[in-house]
Amino acid sequence: MSSEFNRAEIEDLLYLEADLLDDWNLKEWLNLYTDDASYYVPSTDLPKDAKADESLFYIADDRLRMEERVIRLMKKTAHSEYPRSKTRHLVSNVRIRNVDSDAGEVEVSAAVVTYRTKGGHTDPYIGSNHYRICREGGALKIKEKICRLDLDGLRPHGRVSIIL
Repeated sequence: MSSEFNRAEIEDLLYLEADLLDDWNLKEWLNLYTDDASYYVPSTDLPKDAKADESLFYIADDRLRMEERVIRLMKKTAHSEYPRSKTRHLVSNVRIRNVDSDAGEVEVSAAVVTYRTKGGHTDPYIGSNHYRICREGGALKIKEKICRLDLDGLRPHGRVSIIL
């Protein structure tokens, strides 16, 4: 592992992301991402190497679409999230998978569970997150996030109207 990236600092970034999402601080959450960031949630029936431009993903956002998603979720007209869901993002088993010193990036994975409570129902979203993280201006930033759900499908009440 490069001295440029250390596990504690990476874990702090992932824990901060979880806290911001749970507190519905979506604008601050967006600031954790680079200007060329991407956020993906592949369908639960796709292989791990599926590409968003070749397969149907639940979410395949670039930075502009991430910003639009945050704006939409913050409005009262976002019926699926007004009033907003209560969520709890749990992050564990953070692993540094690869350090690309030439690109100045690190690949990280983490086991995750996100609980979403709304309308008297609680749904668990179980899976793993895969990140590409870089350093900008001395701070760690997320360049890519892929949420791979370990579910048969989004049922009975599940939908991806929250940010995983």
